[in-house]
Amino acid sequence: MTVPATPLDRRRLLHETWLVLGVSLGASAIWSALSILKRLADNRPLNQQASQLNVSRAAQSWLDLAYQLTDIALALVPVLLALHLLHREIDSPARFLGLDRRRPSSDLRWGLGLTAVIGVPGLALYLIARSAGLNTQVVAADLGQHWWSLPVLVLSAWQNAVLEEVIMIGYLFTRWTQAGWRLPQVLVVSALIRGSYHLYQGFGGFVGNVVMGLIMGAVYLRTRRVMPLVIAHALLDTIAFVGYALLRDHVSWL
Repeated sequence: MTVPATPLDRRRLLHETWLVLGVSLGASAIWSALSILKRLADNRPLNQQASQLNVSRAAQSWLDLAYQLTDIALALVPVLLALHLLHREIDSPARFLGLDRRRPSSDLRWGLGLTAVIGVPGLALYLIARSAGLNTQVVAADLGQHWWSLPVLVLSAWQNAVLEEVIMIGYLFTRWTQAGWRLPQVLVVSALIRGSYHLYQGFGGFVGNVVMGLIMGAVYLRTRRVMPLVIAHALLDTIAFVGYALLRDHVSWL
Protein backbone atom coordinates (compact mmCIF):
# COMPACT_ATOMS: atom_id res chain seq x y z
CA MET A 1 0.00 0.00 0.00
CA THR A 2 1.53 3.30 -1.14
CA VAL A 3 0.97 6.35 1.05
CA PRO A 4 2.17 9.95 0.61
CA ALA A 5 5.17 11.24 2.51
CA THR A 6 4.41 13.20 5.67
CA PRO A 7 6.41 15.69 7.72
CA LEU A 8 5.01 14.14 10.90
CA ASP A 9 7.19 11.66 12.76
CA ARG A 10 5.96 8.25 13.88
CA ARG A 11 5.13 9.39 17.40
CA ARG A 12 3.04 12.35 16.24
CA LEU A 13 1.22 10.19 13.70
CA LEU A 14 0.25 7.68 16.36
CA HIS A 15 -0.78 10.41 18.79
CA GLU A 16 -3.00 11.88 16.08
CA THR A 17 -4.72 8.56 15.39
CA TRP A 18 -5.40 7.91 19.08
CA LEU A 19 -6.86 11.40 19.43
CA VAL A 20 -9.14 10.91 16.42
CA LEU A 21 -10.24 7.58 17.85
CA GLY A 22 -10.69 9.20 21.25
CA VAL A 23 -13.33 11.56 19.91
CA SER A 24 -15.06 8.90 17.82
CA LEU A 25 -15.03 5.12 17.66
CA GLY A 26 -12.30 4.64 20.25
CA ALA A 27 -14.54 6.32 22.81
CA SER A 28 -17.36 4.02 21.70
CA ALA A 29 -15.05 1.04 22.29
CA ILE A 30 -14.40 2.15 25.88
CA TRP A 31 -18.10 2.61 26.62
CA SER A 32 -18.83 -0.71 24.93
CA ALA A 33 -16.27 -2.52 27.11
CA LEU A 34 -17.87 -1.03 30.22
CA SER A 35 -21.28 -2.03 28.90
CA ILE A 36 -20.34 -5.71 28.49
CA LEU A 37 -18.85 -5.76 32.00
CA LYS A 38 -22.12 -4.34 33.33
CA ARG A 39 -24.10 -6.95 31.43
CA LEU A 40 -21.92 -9.79 32.72
CA ALA A 41 -22.47 -8.54 36.28
CA ASP A 42 -26.22 -8.82 35.70
CA ASN A 43 -27.87 -11.99 36.97
CA ARG A 44 -29.60 -12.54 33.63
CA PRO A 45 -27.91 -14.34 30.71
CA LEU A 46 -26.89 -12.13 27.81
CA ASN A 47 -29.64 -13.51 25.57
CA GLN A 48 -32.23 -12.25 28.07
CA GLN A 49 -30.87 -8.70 27.83
CA ALA A 50 -31.47 -6.24 25.00
CA SER A 51 -29.25 -3.79 23.10
CA GLN A 52 -31.31 -0.94 21.71
CA LEU A 53 -30.30 1.04 18.64
CA ASN A 54 -32.03 4.01 17.02
CA VAL A 55 -34.26 4.77 19.99
CA SER A 56 -36.75 7.59 20.42
CA ARG A 57 -35.31 10.59 22.27
CA ALA A 58 -38.35 12.79 22.92
CA ALA A 59 -42.11 12.48 23.28
CA GLN A 60 -42.83 15.20 20.71
CA SER A 61 -42.39 13.99 17.13
CA TRP A 62 -40.71 17.17 15.85
CA LEU A 63 -38.28 17.25 18.78
CA ASP A 64 -37.46 13.57 18.42
CA LEU A 65 -36.71 14.16 14.73
CA ALA A 66 -34.45 17.08 15.67
CA TYR A 67 -32.56 14.83 18.10
CA GLN A 68 -32.15 12.09 15.49
CA LEU A 69 -30.86 14.42 12.77
CA THR A 70 -28.51 16.17 15.20
CA ASP A 71 -27.08 12.83 16.33
CA ILE A 72 -26.46 11.82 12.72
CA ALA A 73 -24.83 15.13 11.81
CA LEU A 74 -22.54 15.34 14.85
CA ALA A 75 -21.42 11.73 14.42
CA LEU A 76 -19.92 12.71 11.07
CA VAL A 77 -17.71 15.47 12.50
CA PRO A 78 -14.82 13.01 13.19
CA VAL A 79 -14.91 12.07 9.50
CA LEU A 80 -14.45 15.72 8.55
CA LEU A 81 -11.67 15.97 11.14
CA ALA A 82 -9.84 12.95 9.70
CA LEU A 83 -10.11 14.33 6.15
CA HIS A 84 -8.93 17.73 7.39
CA LEU A 85 -5.86 16.18 9.02
CA LEU A 86 -5.00 14.21 5.89
CA HIS A 87 -5.37 17.36 3.80
CA ARG A 88 -2.03 18.60 5.19
CA GLU A 89 -0.24 16.17 2.86
CA ILE A 90 -2.93 15.17 0.38
CA ASP A 91 -4.65 17.68 -1.92
CA SER A 92 -7.89 15.67 -2.11
CA PRO A 93 -8.16 13.21 0.79
CA ALA A 94 -11.59 11.94 -0.25
CA ARG A 95 -10.30 11.14 -3.73
CA PHE A 96 -7.15 9.55 -2.31
CA LEU A 97 -9.24 7.28 -0.05
CA GLY A 98 -11.61 6.38 -2.87
CA LEU A 99 -14.55 8.21 -1.31
CA ASP A 100 -15.78 9.66 -4.58
CA ARG A 101 -17.87 8.81 -7.66
CA ARG A 102 -15.12 7.99 -10.14
CA ARG A 103 -16.00 4.27 -10.38
CA PRO A 104 -19.73 3.90 -9.63
CA SER A 105 -20.24 0.57 -11.40
CA SER A 106 -17.22 -1.09 -9.84
CA ASP A 107 -17.99 0.32 -6.40
CA LEU A 108 -21.57 -0.91 -6.60
CA ARG A 109 -20.52 -4.41 -7.67
CA TRP A 110 -18.03 -4.68 -4.83
CA GLY A 111 -20.58 -3.24 -2.41
CA LEU A 112 -23.30 -5.70 -3.38
CA GLY A 113 -20.85 -8.59 -3.24
CA LEU A 114 -19.66 -7.62 0.22
CA THR A 115 -23.26 -7.24 1.38
CA ALA A 116 -23.99 -10.84 0.38
CA VAL A 117 -20.72 -12.24 1.75
CA ILE A 118 -21.09 -10.53 5.13
CA GLY A 119 -24.85 -10.29 5.55
CA VAL A 120 -26.09 -13.89 5.56
CA PRO A 121 -23.23 -15.36 7.65
CA GLY A 122 -23.51 -12.37 9.98
CA LEU A 123 -27.18 -13.03 10.64
CA ALA A 124 -26.46 -16.73 11.22
CA LEU A 125 -23.68 -15.87 13.68
CA TYR A 126 -26.01 -13.51 15.56
CA LEU A 127 -28.70 -16.17 15.91
CA ILE A 128 -26.20 -18.85 16.97
CA ALA A 129 -24.50 -16.56 19.51
CA ARG A 130 -27.84 -15.46 20.91
CA SER A 131 -29.12 -19.04 21.27
CA ALA A 132 -25.85 -19.93 23.03
CA GLY A 133 -26.30 -17.08 25.49
CA LEU A 134 -23.31 -15.16 24.13
CA ASN A 135 -25.21 -12.24 22.63
CA THR A 136 -27.97 -9.87 23.61
CA GLN A 137 -31.16 -9.39 21.67
CA VAL A 138 -30.40 -6.51 19.31
CA VAL A 139 -33.36 -4.15 18.99
CA ALA A 140 -32.24 -2.48 15.79
CA ALA A 141 -34.96 0.17 15.60
CA ASP A 142 -37.37 1.65 18.12
CA LEU A 143 -38.36 5.05 16.77
CA GLY A 144 -42.11 4.57 16.87
CA GLN A 145 -44.57 5.17 14.08
CA HIS A 146 -43.66 8.52 12.51
CA TRP A 147 -43.60 9.63 8.88
CA TRP A 148 -39.88 10.21 9.24
CA SER A 149 -38.91 6.96 11.01
CA LEU A 150 -37.81 4.95 7.97
CA PRO A 151 -35.91 7.82 6.27
CA VAL A 152 -34.07 8.48 9.54
CA LEU A 153 -33.14 4.80 9.81
CA VAL A 154 -31.67 4.95 6.30
CA LEU A 155 -29.75 8.11 7.16
CA SER A 156 -28.47 6.45 10.33
CA ALA A 157 -27.27 3.47 8.31
CA TRP A 158 -25.32 5.71 5.94
CA GLN A 159 -23.89 7.71 8.83
CA ASN A 160 -22.61 4.52 10.46
CA ALA A 161 -21.11 3.40 7.17
CA VAL A 162 -19.29 6.64 6.40
CA LEU A 163 -18.02 7.07 9.96
CA GLU A 164 -16.72 3.54 10.41
CA GLU A 165 -15.24 2.93 6.98
CA VAL A 166 -13.57 6.32 6.57
CA ILE A 167 -12.09 6.29 10.09
CA MET A 168 -11.35 2.59 10.63
CA ILE A 169 -10.16 1.83 7.10
CA GLY A 170 -9.27 4.87 5.03
CA TYR A 171 -7.80 7.15 7.68
CA LEU A 172 -6.20 4.57 10.01
CA PHE A 173 -4.75 2.46 7.20
CA THR A 174 -3.14 5.61 5.77
CA ARG A 175 -1.78 6.97 9.04
CA TRP A 176 -0.58 3.68 10.50
CA THR A 177 1.17 2.80 7.24
CA GLN A 178 2.85 6.21 7.30
CA ALA A 179 3.91 5.43 10.89
CA GLY A 180 5.71 2.32 9.66
CA TRP A 181 3.26 -0.38 10.70
CA ARG A 182 3.17 -3.51 8.57
CA LEU A 183 -0.12 -4.10 6.71
CA PRO A 184 -1.07 -7.28 8.64
CA GLN A 185 -0.71 -5.33 11.89
CA VAL A 186 -2.82 -2.47 10.52
CA LEU A 187 -5.50 -4.88 9.34
CA VAL A 188 -5.74 -6.84 12.60
CA VAL A 189 -5.63 -3.86 14.99
CA SER A 190 -8.29 -2.01 13.01
CA ALA A 191 -10.54 -5.10 12.99
CA LEU A 192 -10.09 -5.63 16.73
CA ILE A 193 -11.07 -2.03 17.47
CA ARG A 194 -14.11 -2.44 15.21
CA GLY A 195 -15.12 -5.53 17.14
CA SER A 196 -14.54 -3.83 20.50
CA TYR A 197 -17.00 -1.00 19.92
CA HIS A 198 -19.67 -3.61 19.21
CA LEU A 199 -19.06 -5.49 22.48
CA TYR A 200 -22.18 -3.91 23.97
CA GLN A 201 -24.12 -6.41 21.83
CA GLY A 202 -22.26 -9.38 23.29
CA PHE A 203 -19.46 -11.65 22.18
CA GLY A 204 -21.19 -12.61 18.94
CA GLY A 205 -21.25 -8.94 17.94
CA PHE A 206 -17.56 -8.66 18.76
CA VAL A 207 -16.52 -11.70 16.70
CA GLY A 208 -18.79 -10.86 13.79
CA ASN A 209 -17.47 -7.33 13.50
CA VAL A 210 -13.83 -8.41 13.80
CA VAL A 211 -14.42 -10.71 10.83
CA MET A 212 -16.22 -7.90 9.01
CA GLY A 213 -13.26 -5.60 9.68
CA LEU A 214 -10.81 -8.12 8.27
CA ILE A 215 -12.89 -8.55 5.12
CA MET A 216 -13.43 -4.80 4.65
CA GLY A 217 -9.73 -4.12 5.20
CA ALA A 218 -8.67 -6.81 2.73
CA VAL A 219 -11.00 -5.41 0.07
CA TYR A 220 -9.66 -1.90 0.66
CA LEU A 221 -6.09 -3.10 0.23
CA ARG A 222 -7.10 -4.65 -3.07
CA THR A 223 -9.28 -1.85 -4.46
CA ARG A 224 -7.80 1.17 -2.64
CA ARG A 225 -11.33 2.53 -2.43
CA VAL A 226 -13.49 3.22 0.63
CA MET A 227 -16.71 3.74 -1.36
CA PRO A 228 -17.48 0.02 -1.90
CA LEU A 229 -17.12 -0.52 1.85
CA VAL A 230 -19.44 2.39 2.60
CA ILE A 231 -22.03 1.02 0.17
CA ALA A 232 -21.87 -2.48 1.67
CA HIS A 233 -22.00 -1.23 5.26
CA ALA A 234 -24.88 1.13 4.50
CA LEU A 235 -26.86 -1.64 2.81
CA LEU A 236 -26.25 -4.05 5.69
CA ASP A 237 -27.37 -1.51 8.28
CA THR A 238 -30.35 -0.36 6.19
CA ILE A 239 -31.55 -3.95 5.86
CA ALA A 240 -31.05 -4.50 9.60
CA PHE A 241 -32.71 -1.26 10.74
CA VAL A 242 -35.58 -1.00 8.27
CA GLY A 243 -36.13 -4.76 8.18
CA TYR A 244 -36.41 -4.88 11.96
CA ALA A 245 -38.81 -1.94 12.04
CA LEU A 246 -41.08 -3.55 9.45
CA LEU A 247 -40.89 -7.16 10.64
CA ARG A 248 -40.52 -7.03 14.43
CA ASP A 249 -44.25 -7.63 15.00
CA HIS A 250 -44.40 -10.43 12.45
CA VAL A 251 -41.22 -12.49 12.98
CA SER A 252 -40.82 -14.15 16.38
CA TRP A 253 -37.04 -14.67 16.32
CA LEU A 254 -36.36 -10.95 15.94
